[in-house]
Amino acid sequence: MSFLLSLLLAVTTFADRPPVPFRWPMASPHVLRRFDPPPERWLSGHRGVDLAARPSAGVRAAGAGTVVFAGRVAGRGVVSVAHAGGLRTTYEPVAASVSRGDRVVAGEPLGTIEIGHAGCPEPVCLHWGLRRGDDYLDPLALLGLGRVRLLPLEGR
Repeated sequence: MSFLLSLLLAVTTFADRPPVPFRWPMASPHVLRRFDPPPERWLSGHRGVDLAARPSAGVRAAGAGTVVFAGRVAGRGVVSVAHAGGLRTTYEPVAASVSRGDRVVAGEPLGTIEIGHAGCPEPVCLHWGLRRGDDYLDPLALLGLGRVRLLPLEGR
């Protein structure tokens, strides 16, 4: 199955389920850069959304789950939370106030924003990502705000 077809099926799955209580990971969110996945996994793209932030703003869990990573990757603070249904949200750059194994509820603090997300059009912003397995998904779909795109089926 192609990446695009699996992405379409994964997004469609959100519509087939009862709503899950997810929320914005920051107060007063403003989307600066939307989800823009590449046509093939190995190509560059934007695998999340960038949200405007104030320096030292609080970053909160978008939904209930377990912290599976809280540390530094390539010099940036990253927090990842595993949720029901095989979903995983990521937040960067964040100075974590949580540790691996911590259980969190929606809205619970994960840490504070750090300066320095490359590619962001503003000096301070949060990169918020969503995955199911190896597939990157639009985190705005958790809030019912993701773009719906019809994609061609392979071989048709």
